[in-house]
Amino acid sequence: MLLIAGIIPIPDLPLIQGYAKMDGINLQIDRYNIPCNQGTAAMVSAALTVTNYLGTEPPRVVFAGDIGSGAGSRHIYRYLIDNVVRLEPKVLALHYCMPDLKLTVELCNTVERCAKRPVLLADAASMYAAKAAGVASIFDIFTPDLSEIAFLADSEAIHPAYINKYLFEADCSKIPELIEKTYQHKGAAKNLLVKGAVDYIVTEGKIIEKVGEPDVPILECIGGTGDTITGMVAAFADADLELHQAAVISAKANRMAGKYADVTPADTVFKLINNFPVVLKDNLCLWSGVCTF
Repeated sequence: MLLIAGIIPIPDLPLIQGYAKMDGINLQIDRYNIPCNQGTAAMVSAALTVTNYLGTEPPRVVFAGDIGSGAGSRHIYRYLIDNVVRLEPKVLALHYCMPDLKLTVELCNTVERCAKRPVLLADAASMYAAKAAGVASIFDIFTPDLSEIAFLADSEAIHPAYINKYLFEADCSKIPELIEKTYQHKGAAKNLLVKGAVDYIVTEGKIIEKVGEPDVPILECIGGTGDTITGMVAAFADADLELHQAAVISAKANRMAGKYADVTPADTVFKLINNFPVVLKDNLCLWSGVCTF
């Protein structure tokens, strides 16, 4: 099972959980329709296109509404703490949640009690919480962008707003240096996919591949395109691909979908998501070396 958890910016949305499916341009979970335009919903939508293509089980999601109070986030943490051992996910992917360091540690301790430990993936605020709580190294993969890798590399910062000025002003050319610092300070998961103009795939501190083609700079203007990469990584990991391979394929697929869709700054991430099936059909065999998907 691929289990994805995160908040949705809808104040009155209660905690909902269930298997995701697409309903037009929305995600449908239980009786709720959630716009898939960015954030955790975009991540789930991208994961769902991969599971649909591969014929694997759709992602099971845990959502709650939260626009900053933290209440919905705490509901998600508590649900996972109370249920993750019973649910036995193969992959547990944590996305946007208001950081709670105590609950993050409690969740990580609970995960260790699973009969078979799931692959642990974190992005966005869940990644911040893991780093700040000192448990980053037990995660299997993080998917930061440039500003987030700068935060992970700062040994003192507990939130991206407080990173060292030198790190905050870092440019893409400094990503290898930031990666090195991140592992020195134990702020990294075992694997990283650093998203940017060039995507860096890292295992145990070693850069094993860089993905820069096709170059579609307009993707940087469209909210949610980093979330779609993370969703695909989670879905490919659930299909038993090695994490570095899942990261490489996801980075390439995201870029290729931008090229296929001929995106403009006015487009939403749904246009990208809508092109993932044809991108996978045309390229997955070449990228993965496996033609049985």
